[in-house]
Amino acid sequence: MRVVFTAWAWPSHIYALVPLAWACRSAGHEVLFASEPAALPDIARTGLPSVAVGADVDTVALVRQYLDPGHRPGRTPGRPRALEMVAAHAESMVDGLTALTRRWRADVVVSDPTTLAGPLAAAAAGVPAVRHLFGTDLMVRDSGALRDVLERVAARFGVDPCDPMGAVTLDPVPPALRIPTGYQRLPIRWMSFNGGGAVPPDTGGTGGRPAVCVTWGYTMARLDPARFLAGEIARALGALGADVLVAVSAAQAGLLGPLPRNTRVVHDAPLHHVLGGCDVVVAHGGAGTILTSLAHGLPLLLVPQLPDHRAHAERLAAGGAGLVLDRDGATPDAVRAAVGRLLAEEEPQAAARTLQQEIHRMPAPSAVVPELELIAAGDNRRALS
Repeated sequence: MRVVFTAWAWPSHIYALVPLAWACRSAGHEVLFASEPAALPDIARTGLPSVAVGADVDTVALVRQYLDPGHRPGRTPGRPRALEMVAAHAESMVDGLTALTRRWRADVVVSDPTTLAGPLAAAAAGVPAVRHLFGTDLMVRDSGALRDVLERVAARFGVDPCDPMGAVTLDPVPPALRIPTGYQRLPIRWMSFNGGGAVPPDTGGTGGRPAVCVTWGYTMARLDPARFLAGEIARALGALGADVLVAVSAAQAGLLGPLPRNTRVVHDAPLHHVLGGCDVVVAHGGAGTILTSLAHGLPLLLVPQLPDHRAHAERLAAGGAGLVLDRDGATPDAVRAAVGRLLAEEEPQAAARTLQQEIHRMPAPSAVVPELELIAAGDNRRALS
């Protein structure tokens, strides 16, 4: 089987596909990862073969625009603003990805749900398309607008229209946090990939103190340093009576500012290795951070500032495994009180452990490869949750 994996150039979208891509390679299948040129260094660090398609898109500028509450000229009224960004990436990638899928004789195309060039290229090449979620399926809420964008891009580039849901959706989200849908869904266990890096030493609290991990993902610092709250949160937790572990990239370290004595900073360490000794996670609301924390059975305090982060945070709170503060409400006192509750109260801890068990019961990527083989062969009768 020959599998094209594709996502546009954003680390969290790329990393969500890596465990399945490696499972396919380990099973003896040919794998090629296609993305915009800016993503190639990130893909190279995964060890997977890669190829550039399309041109780079200024994603940061697009996100800043759709956060602007004013009307942006050229935007379709009534359409979710994020879909304009999704369309820009589709238009960038679709020609190159279609040509690659045909030339490489791919049997199936696997893409993240926001990479519409994936199902378009698969339709043009006459092979199945598979969606691989990286969190709760927020795109399905705007499925009508999503289909409009897909049809517009297909018409503009002369490729076949297709179903944006593909043949099947691979879903790593524990059942309690999923949005009900009518499409075919195949569970897949969330296996964290957060890039390379040294495994840190013991990350637990000292002297019997609890340990709180503060991490703020890739996105916020790139959008606006003022939205990168990791240092602010760590200072708020200085008087909590816990050890605080701040997990950031080396590029983000200069944004932290002065930190309390109970704080330790870890640079460029894979998050799933950082969390082993922690009791609570405080974060921005990114889907990968949430799932990685839940895979460790850890409750979260989230301070989301982007629409998708707020939606993921709402699902977590509804599942009972965390608390949510808005940016204005995340005062030092409120942060300390919320983290204190998560450390002291059994309910969110028990909910996080339940979600951890749900995640661990789902099939590992290696167990999903035979299902992908069936889909590639045109038989997806078993690909049902």
